[in-house]
Amino acid sequence: MNTTEKTTITIEATINAPVEKVWNFWTSPEHIIRWNSASEDWHTPKAENDLRVGGSFSSRMEARDGSFGFDFGGVYDEVKTNELIAYTLGDDRKVKIQFTNNGDTTTVTESFDAESENPIEMQKSGWQAILNSFKTYTETNA
Repeated sequence: MNTTEKTTITIEATINAPVEKVWNFWTSPEHIIRWNSASEDWHTPKAENDLRVGGSFSSRMEARDGSFGFDFGGVYDEVKTNELIAYTLGDDRKVKIQFTNNGDTTTVTESFDAESENPIEMQKSGWQAILNSFKTYTETNA
């Protein structure tokens, strides 16, 4: 019997902002296009978000030099405003994002099923870099 065991990766950041602002910046396309990149040589020129159970989201991530790009998207399984977002990616991997309200700060914890093409540590560092970009953007913008 051949079974495939899924690996779940978890990353986290504490943002110096109240949960309402963090939620808004995380879910609004006009903000997503500003923070959704792992490094300065990447960007997100387009983002769409229908934030409801059964709704879908998508973003286009591209290298700034035009050498590579890909679409990232999925369908929402669970949405609890200012608390939780869970979704299924196009390749059936699951993602869960928890927003923990700490008063003046918010902890964002992301857990996601690893994919099989890239090493676990590479996936973890890439997703963490995007989360760190979100933290910086949220803390430095009104």
